[in-house]
Amino acid sequence: MDKENCSTVSEFILVGLSDLPELSVFLFLVFLLIYGATVMGNLGMITVIQASSQLHTPMYFFLSHLSFVDFCYSTIIVPKMLANTLSKDKAISYLGCIVQLYLFCTYAITEVILLAVMAYDRFVAICYPLLYMVIMSQKLCMELVAACYLCGAVCSLIHICLAFDIPSYRSNVINHFFCDLPPILSLACSDVSMNELLLFIVATSNEIITIAIILTSYLFIFITILRMRSAEGRHKAFSTCASHLTAIVVFHGTILFIYCRPNSDYNLETDKVATVFYTVVIPLLNPLIYSLRNKDVKEACRKVVRLKLLSARPIS
Repeated sequence: MDKENCSTVSEFILVGLSDLPELSVFLFLVFLLIYGATVMGNLGMITVIQASSQLHTPMYFFLSHLSFVDFCYSTIIVPKMLANTLSKDKAISYLGCIVQLYLFCTYAITEVILLAVMAYDRFVAICYPLLYMVIMSQKLCMELVAACYLCGAVCSLIHICLAFDIPSYRSNVINHFFCDLPPILSLACSDVSMNELLLFIVATSNEIITIAIILTSYLFIFITILRMRSAEGRHKAFSTCASHLTAIVVFHGTILFIYCRPNSDYNLETDKVATVFYTVVIPLLNPLIYSLRNKDVKEACRKVVRLKLLSARPIS
């Protein structure tokens, strides 16, 4: 590699989704609408869970944190992407890029682990219903959620420490709409094989461990459901798990496609489109999946709306 073209950088330029000016307004409006719906959906889910006493159970405790994580990592990415879509200045400072990368990795890994914890919660609820509230105590739920955030923060810190060690780059133009690790590593002048190997190991090990927990949990769940004599009981159990399974398939499918591959298979243009799906679309889909398929959430929403309308009426 020509060392003369390598230099340290003080800022990066984010290319974005498209370099065609005629698409800028269209993309801005589309992603603005999606982000607005994402914020309302996830914050609305958190509000409904907090406001409704019937949803103060371990399942909805984890769901409120899933909504919080979706809101956070969408907010880390989308506002800057929207600003860059209409702006000619698409720069982000070196420190800003590293911070964005760290926070995004933290919340993305947290969600991967949190979905596994939610699978374990469903396993206990369906396989041991009489002991559910005893096993999934408030203390255990808080410890599990704290462990999710801690694992996300520690795994991300490893990537960031290695990224800080990259001395120079052959270009400061990132072919992406946010500071993701693969496109940053592709610009490095130094040997980043350790970074790439670590990214593959961390992503793959997280996926293997969490998917193993999910598959094991659902194996016992399905065995328990098939043993149920009541058709209504089987339907209710399947319905309870359907939303969570849908969220798992959509999220993990995208993560596996982007990060759990050898570096030689990376295609930045393809990955850029796929990344839109789990950074922008999935945070919107999760509250829809859980609210539209869940009778308890829909009933709680109706109660909250009725209370708001009653409280807004003037006293005659």
